[in-house]
Amino acid sequence: MASKYLTGTGSESKQLATWYFTFAAILFGAQLLFGLVAATQYVMPGFLYGILDFSIARIIHINALVVWMVFAMFGSVYWLLPDETGIETVGIKIGKLLFWIFAAAIVVVVLVFLFIQVGKADATTIWFITEGREYIEAPRWADWGIVVVALGFVGNLFLTGMKGKQTGIVTVLMADMIAFAGLYLAGMFFTDNISVDQYWWWWVIHLWVEATWEVFVGAIAAYGLIKMLGAHRQVVEMWLWIEVAMLFGSGILGLGHHYFWIGTPEYWWEIGALFSALEPLPLVAMFVHVLYDWGKTQGSEEEKGNTNSVINNKPAFTWFVLNAFGNFLGAGVWGFFHTLPQINLYTHGTQFTSAHGHLAFFGAYATILIGMFYIAVQGTNGIKVMKHTRASIWATSMITGGMMGMTVALTIAGYVQVIVSRAQMGATWAGYFDGQSGMWFQQAMDWRLIMGLVIFTGFIILAKDLLTTGKNPVHER
Repeated sequence: MASKYLTGTGSESKQLATWYFTFAAILFGAQLLFGLVAATQYVMPGFLYGILDFSIARIIHINALVVWMVFAMFGSVYWLLPDETGIETVGIKIGKLLFWIFAAAIVVVVLVFLFIQVGKADATTIWFITEGREYIEAPRWADWGIVVVALGFVGNLFLTGMKGKQTGIVTVLMADMIAFAGLYLAGMFFTDNISVDQYWWWWVIHLWVEATWEVFVGAIAAYGLIKMLGAHRQVVEMWLWIEVAMLFGSGILGLGHHYFWIGTPEYWWEIGALFSALEPLPLVAMFVHVLYDWGKTQGSEEEKGNTNSVINNKPAFTWFVLNAFGNFLGAGVWGFFHTLPQINLYTHGTQFTSAHGHLAFFGAYATILIGMFYIAVQGTNGIKVMKHTRASIWATSMITGGMMGMTVALTIAGYVQVIVSRAQMGATWAGYFDGQSGMWFQQAMDWRLIMGLVIFTGFIILAKDLLTTGKNPVHER
């Protein structure tokens, strides 16, 4: 029964996955577009004045980032379930219904953000316009809708995992999705004490991402390496379990670099800085181990004159490799060097944070989800070996190069803020404005906008490549 699902055809679950991937790609484009608007308004404050406020462009940019990744995550699970379990996803009709509910809710929320933007300071605004909490601004009705959709998704995953073949990848996903749904609930209530409220807010903003999303990426990486390289399941699942242990532990403790700033003791600085840096290591180790084993296998096969041991999806594999090292750089290196206690005293709340956030989300999550887009294209079109096209090379180069350029620009801007606003002028309001008006800071913001245009151009090429790959004769069928 499992064989008909392995080709990517004949599976309703994989069809549903392509719906999720398509909507995710649309939201990805919207995220980049509104990011460009916000970046333009940062250097040209009069841009779209009276039509679209900077705060709204920023809200849509950030929330679209989170939502497109959630859509792509759900799609990734629906894609791999038939392969891993050997059966069709249980409750697939409910899954399709929930997809349309989720998609419609997101469209309504975006339209409200665009055309209503603000409301009165009362419960009506919280329920129907925005909750006003940074990064999780969705109105309360949408919050509950997301919970319902997530519970339906988790139900389908569990019913399928228990009925079909048991694998370590599906088991980890089952455990992870409980935490994925549960931690989101921490952002759905308010407390009168701002420190307590911020404590729970960080559980969503940071722990939800640093723990549950990172474990999810590990599971997807394990699946992709088996799919593309024929990696040994025992190897990838061993590292996956190590990652689960380290991430759920280090993710919780890694929150500590935020806690000092809401009134908790200073020791949280050291704890948070150390454990934040440990999180990407198992994922990098998984890739290094698998590539080492694959290289040895490749060498022995060539000695025998057998050249069939090839990477069967080079665009996807490229994005998966970028994920391993982008995760290490963005979440690890850029996260670590500005959260060390002695440094964070000066860098907290500067563009260093923005540099880390952009590179971490891109390196840790966007890369591997784009890789899943390519795996879905390969399976849907029945391509045996997918090679790089000129478009895939340009898209990968422009998106990755643009993101690195943006990260460097934001890092320079953060450096200016640290030197001028914090070190020289003691974190005063005068220091803040002097730092913002400095030549290096302004030029860095200009380069941030230019690099954003490079990324958006790369996205257009990527979308074209994904849509036309099935018709390209360069691939083997």
